[in-house]
Amino acid sequence: MRFFSRPARLTFPLLFSLSALLSVLLPVILLSRMACAQEGALDKSEPKGTTVEEIIKRFALKEKEFKDARDQYTFRQDVKVMTLDGDTPDGYYQQVFDVTFDDKGRKTKNVVFAPQPTLQRLMMTEEDFDDIENRLPFVLTSDEIGEYDILYVGQQKQDELNTYVFDVAPKQIVGKKRYFQGRIWVDNKDFQIVETYGKTVPDIRKKKGNENLFPKFTTWREQIDGQYWFPTYTRAEDTLKFSMGDIKIREIIKYTNYKRFGAKSKIIYEGQEVKKAEPKAGEQKPAEQKPAEPPKPQ
Repeated sequence: MRFFSRPARLTFPLLFSLSALLSVLLPVILLSRMACAQEGALDKSEPKGTTVEEIIKRFALKEKEFKDARDQYTFRQDVKVMTLDGDTPDGYYQQVFDVTFDDKGRKTKNVVFAPQPTLQRLMMTEEDFDDIENRLPFVLTSDEIGEYDILYVGQQKQDELNTYVFDVAPKQIVGKKRYFQGRIWVDNKDFQIVETYGKTVPDIRKKKGNENLFPKFTTWREQIDGQYWFPTYTRAEDTLKFSMGDIKIREIIKYTNYKRFGAKSKIIYEGQEVKKAEPKAGEQKPAEQKPAEPPKPQ
């Protein structure tokens, strides 16, 4: 986010921001679950029955699998970004849109709510939108694993889940690429990331008055369709320390109404696609079914 001396107006096409944003009011059930979340003490003992290297390999494969699977789902993204005066919001950016598919199976985005932004003292940037789309939901896949230092720090109880805990940081910053730096919690049975905390890096400081800073965030996940752990809620509340002055912000992002789009569905087991068996000679193939129509926006 970039410091701005008067009420900010977004200077990018609204279509671009669609590919990024999400959030707002969390459903009552999820709010209750998070409000009552129980985090156990950190146990620094080594994992039993497996190795740290094997855990890293398995959760990175799961992360890629879930990221690819999410591309076959329709869902709603809802985002609210607020500037704060103390703890009181004094400016807003909000956008709600549905991610669906057209009749050729191509992903589309349909804005359902986008009031005029009134953010005070700062403006959203291209990097903010890209981070919200690509870094906040999924932070580390098998394609990216070699770019990070990953440090095992222990085991911890998160609600009813037993998790392995890792600290993650990029080995080096290359070009204009964005990275995640922070902590992740990995379920110790299915080896999937269930929570992340950290920020995207690097902050961009070219000169005084031309700074692009990013808040710390937490993303929680829930199991969708009994197999995929997709992001359902992201929250950031942080004070960005610009050279021109501190600005406190809050972001609330939610991801709802996940529904599989039938045209490109596939079965994944242990990280591998399960191919459908071909009928034997003399057997009749089942009737072809048309792909399901994507759900209409509410």
